[in-house]
Amino acid sequence: MGKQQGLTEKKEADFSEWYNQLVLKAELADYAPVRGFMVIRPNAYAIWEKIQTYFNSRISKMGVKNAYFPLLIPKSFFEKEAKHAQGFEPELAWIESTDKDVEEKVAIRPTSETIIYESYAKWIRSWRDLPYRLNQWCNILRWEVKQTKLFLRTREFLWQEGHCVYETEKGAEGEALKILDEYKGLCENKLAIPVISGEKTSLERFAGAKKTFTIEALMPDGKALQMGTSHNLGQGFAKGFGIEFLDKDGKKQVPWQNSWGFSTRLIGAVAMVHGDNKGLVLPPEIAENKLVVVPILFEKTKATILKKAKELSKKLSKFNPIFDDRDSYSAGWKFNEWELKGIPIRVEVGPKDIAKKQVVLVRRDTGEKAVVKESKLSAEVEKALKDIQSSMFKKAEQFLKANSTEAKTWPEFKKSIKEKKLVLSWFCDRPECEEAIKDETTATSRCIPFGQKKGNNKCIKCGQKAETKAWFGKSY
Repeated sequence: MGKQQGLTEKKEADFSEWYNQLVLKAELADYAPVRGFMVIRPNAYAIWEKIQTYFNSRISKMGVKNAYFPLLIPKSFFEKEAKHAQGFEPELAWIESTDKDVEEKVAIRPTSETIIYESYAKWIRSWRDLPYRLNQWCNILRWEVKQTKLFLRTREFLWQEGHCVYETEKGAEGEALKILDEYKGLCENKLAIPVISGEKTSLERFAGAKKTFTIEALMPDGKALQMGTSHNLGQGFAKGFGIEFLDKDGKKQVPWQNSWGFSTRLIGAVAMVHGDNKGLVLPPEIAENKLVVVPILFEKTKATILKKAKELSKKLSKFNPIFDDRDSYSAGWKFNEWELKGIPIRVEVGPKDIAKKQVVLVRRDTGEKAVVKESKLSAEVEKALKDIQSSMFKKAEQFLKANSTEAKTWPEFKKSIKEKKLVLSWFCDRPECEEAIKDETTATSRCIPFGQKKGNNKCIKCGQKAETKAWFGKSY
């Protein structure tokens, strides 16, 4: 066979090396020839398509339509919104051209606010045009990334970005929060990853936004991962790009905007949260193939076994099964391969099973085996898939709860961060204080969680007045 099939590093021993091996050997991605870039392989792209299909169905019900805007953005566009331009300046990849038709310097999009809002200024005229809601699925390039970590830190990645325009701030912010709820539903109900929702601190706010909202997850190595964000952009971009509309009284008004997005880092999160020392473990909701049928072949009964296994595969067609009839690999080798690639259920069929009109059903998440009658197989697979999805979420949720804590003193805060936990503490929301926390602990704020009443307390770090608590943790 040549190469070693399985993982050679344990998740609990060297998490970073384990993750790299998992992504490569489960054939999710590979490194590209240019540093900082990756190749997304079919196994991962199938997950991305599942995510796309689900999310498209959700936003279409909200009246959001998909569109596509150009890859290249003129330099002058960035300069129309000063905070936005300053925030993305280090990440821009500029295109140098000798083409005389190119009137000004252009950059590859790091995000698309500017190029999209130039069009909105032409298209939006009246209150009747609002709300105006578009989303695009595209690639993004941010050149600042220095260390490649597949799916988590690459210069180019795929994402969706929604950009919407409203008559009022209430409309803009209200739907930004609705989208955040959709992101939470995607992560928890489809990816089986629990998240914490909240507002970003002033230091972590998106460049040019009035408010930024986020969902945050905790990875097994104790690092937080931002899973998606939405923003109340205020009126700054509208003013910068000349977006106006006539209200019902015929008067010119400046609209309010939001934007929102998640990326292919969600695939990395799935691999990290659910993967084990055998490989990938896919939540059934995002698995392209819910199960694999593996015939246990012996020379004398080979034809009979293959016939039965093929028959079962057809009966289970609604689960999009893989029928592994390769005779050049042993059954054990096949078991290892499909465990590595995370297929939720394995169905084994051998000579003794045929005689008893049964099969062996094996769960990927727990390794639990069950003997199932042929007549009840479809129903048992359905039941097992639902239980796998639920069990995977509960396991991840227990981990999040066990590794989240509240600190009331600075020594407690530092100790908990050192123990790789998410830490909730009173915080003043001053950028200089947050920078001091980061310098001393390497921890960053994750969010100011929703649902808390404003208080009158002291900041965990500087002792100045703090009205709310914030989550902190180390991150990628």
